[in-house]
Amino acid sequence: MTATGRLAVGVIGAGAVGVAMAQALAGAGHLLLGITAISQESLDRVEAQLPGVEVLTIGEVLARAELVILAIPETELEAVIGGFSEAHLWKAGQLVAHTSAAHSYSALGSAAQQGVIPLAIHPSMRFTGTSVDVARLRESFCAVSAPKVALPIAQALVIEMGAEPVVITEEQRAAYAEAFEVATNFSAMVVNQAIGLLEDAGIENARGIIAPSVRSAVERALDDGHTPIDTLDFD
Repeated sequence: MTATGRLAVGVIGAGAVGVAMAQALAGAGHLLLGITAISQESLDRVEAQLPGVEVLTIGEVLARAELVILAIPETELEAVIGGFSEAHLWKAGQLVAHTSAAHSYSALGSAAQQGVIPLAIHPSMRFTGTSVDVARLRESFCAVSAPKVALPIAQALVIEMGAEPVVITEEQRAAYAEAFEVATNFSAMVVNQAIGLLEDAGIENARGIIAPSVRSAVERALDDGHTPIDTLDFD
């Protein structure tokens, strides 16, 4: 911890999630040491949304940060964590949080064996990669999991970012990840298909026409809660 009780934060991954969480943590008063960025798109995003923040190597982040945010694709998460562990890059006492929906804190098992405090913090929202993400994060929930002794830390970090923490157990993780996938990717695919049908028919302003129906349908579904599919009334 720093002299003010704030954490020195390093972020690995300059995608939309990593940049938004970096902004939110810096806004909460934590010291943002730097972020890793490789592609030109990532470098441009850092320059636009995190002006003045240093672009660091992975080794520099792991060596200097008290809190490491692993904001990388979940398909790469376990391999990356394992690689860092094999190279003994972790520091004992270091807080490490990944942002995957599909993995609990147990994905950081090899890091925990080297003294890391493992956290899982997944913002339950669709990121755009723009400046609106931080504002939307403040209106969202974050799925958190951690060893019992460290769970209050994960919850506190989420609250500091302006979101609301929801504890997801190991047994609930698969259902949570599937629900998030359905609510984001599947719904986006259906909307995309509806827009395509209108455009293929030569109807102008397809997105504008379909938008009220989509919004009202989603709002009605949220108001009604879960109903078995075979009993749904679409009238």
